[in-house]
Amino acid sequence: MARVLKVLQTLRNHWKKSLFGASVVSYGGHWLYGKHCDNLLRRAACHEAREFGRQVIPAHMLVKKATVILNPAACNRKAANLFEKNAAPILHLGGYEVTLVKTDYEGQAKKLLDLMEPTDLLIVAGGDGTLQEVVTGLLRRPDQASISKTPIGFIPLGSQNSLSQTLHSPSDNRVKHITDATLSILKGDTVPLDVLQIKGEKDQPVFALTALRWGAYRDVAANVSKYWYLGPLKSKAAHLFSTLKEWPQSHKASLTYQGPTPRPPDLTENPPRPPLLTRIINRLSLYWAPPEQEVPQEPEPLEEVEVSAVELSIATQNSNLNLKRTEDALTVCVEPDTLSKGDFISTGSIKMKDPSMCPESALQLMASRLHLSLPQEGAGFYNIDNEAYEAMPVEVMLLPRKLHFFCNPARKQELLSEAQ
Repeated sequence: MARVLKVLQTLRNHWKKSLFGASVVSYGGHWLYGKHCDNLLRRAACHEAREFGRQVIPAHMLVKKATVILNPAACNRKAANLFEKNAAPILHLGGYEVTLVKTDYEGQAKKLLDLMEPTDLLIVAGGDGTLQEVVTGLLRRPDQASISKTPIGFIPLGSQNSLSQTLHSPSDNRVKHITDATLSILKGDTVPLDVLQIKGEKDQPVFALTALRWGAYRDVAANVSKYWYLGPLKSKAAHLFSTLKEWPQSHKASLTYQGPTPRPPDLTENPPRPPLLTRIINRLSLYWAPPEQEVPQEPEPLEEVEVSAVELSIATQNSNLNLKRTEDALTVCVEPDTLSKGDFISTGSIKMKDPSMCPESALQLMASRLHLSLPQEGAGFYNIDNEAYEAMPVEVMLLPRKLHFFCNPARKQELLSEAQ
């Protein structure tokens, strides 16, 4: 008892050191417990992947080849370590022949896709920028019609992973998010996603999966990191200082667009073959029938609108995926420039977290293709899948259901149930 009282007295006499020591021990224990939980998640994922690798394949079939495009610079240069710890063991245990290709600089993925040999599946390990480069390089190839049918897996390793919320179930644990995304590749379920084709007057087209943004919110978001010393107030401060430099922040443009197009029936499943007698009768009727006169289809009328907006965005519907919709269209959001400074600051802070948010006061258009004309000077920059490009007049066309991405089976069921 005397020893206990002596220890308590010592702690009381040195309460600052005691409090600091308790904080260090508490933080260290919490950190070690988190590491232990992450190891348990990795072990469980590897056990699940091993079951896929143990499946027997026929003797005439080859082992599936997987080509991984990894951006080591993603997530503040932590991506390579995250991939080796959490994703690579799952792919090897799953029975794939993995070819790992690491990029060394920005834009290299586009060049690497020109040299890539045909593969059974393509895996992108990185963030939005890496995914946008891979998709652009893939669809610029001369054989893009055939190679675009290659299923694509996305392992979210970047600081921004916009497409991940569509393909995978949300999780606050990074290790679980990465392992679940890698296991989704082994399970094999895919969903079709739309692609934006963005073409200037001279350059080769750029392809995007989420959106093209142009305007004041985009410009402020590019400068928020300069106010890092303000901590959680940096976003509001950046928008406030922007209003002090220039107000109103109006962006004028001209839009010429064509309306949505009906979605053709899904022919991925082959219909049952009719009986022999029915096939013979159908062929004879086609042989003796007079040739059908092709009725020339009139092109869809084009609509033109002049806009003056604080921001303009052209987005696919991949973030709100509906697998049963009857029309294919991209969404144009024109946010009016008549808002107050307070609304600009509050809305800008929301759009920092959700760039795809379109206010109720905005003008929304649905189109299958459009031409965007900008002023000759001072157009600024676009954000295409969170990557900066010089703003210029462009033609944007929707490529509906162009690529197929691996998706978590549970998430796919959610999308199917929401569409009904």
